[in-house]
Amino acid sequence: MGSVSHSGALLAAWIMNLVLIPVITFYLLRDWDDLVIKVHDLLPRRLAPTAAKLTAETDVVLAAFMRGQFYVMLALGVIYSLGLWLVGLKLALLIGMMAGLVSFVPYLGSIVGIVVACIAALLQFHQPMYLIPVSIVFIVGQSIEGMVLTPLLVGDKVGLHPVAVMFAVLAGGQLFGFLGVLLALPVASVIMVILRHIHEIYRDSSFYNLEH
Repeated sequence: MGSVSHSGALLAAWIMNLVLIPVITFYLLRDWDDLVIKVHDLLPRRLAPTAAKLTAETDVVLAAFMRGQFYVMLALGVIYSLGLWLVGLKLALLIGMMAGLVSFVPYLGSIVGIVVACIAALLQFHQPMYLIPVSIVFIVGQSIEGMVLTPLLVGDKVGLHPVAVMFAVLAGGQLFGFLGVLLALPVASVIMVILRHIHEIYRDSSFYNLEH
């Protein structure tokens, strides 16, 4: 009974969140401009222009990150679908695009894709040897994502060097685990905006322009 009641409470909370999230999102989007104006009015007048500038730049960078991540997901879906089609899997398009769409969570797309694709391959071919090419498809796709797609499509969009992208992901995973990997690039993008602003202040300062 305790297990049933606990599971029932979790299910009720999940359904409640599913209902509330779209409603809250609608009202936030509708009143977003008013909220921004009110928050801006609360800022000290001397700091307001700087805060507005940093917020606008951060918004641009995070929007670019979201677009870049969408392109990575789409490219991975195409790569997985094409690879599984070459293997001969009938559900190649469905499994490939599903794995690509889930890949917004690092490694989750490849894990889900390889498990589902292996099950589909066993049901279709009835031979374990087909698990090898299926696994190779996802290994190659994951390698292309880490070394090519994410640095170019995401790093370029947010203005991060490909080395900085890889370092941010590795450092985030090392310091904060799975959550760190998930948030590494957005956080790195925001830090980049702040560092760029600090650099501009330094270049305009009398210390930098000090004549010898």
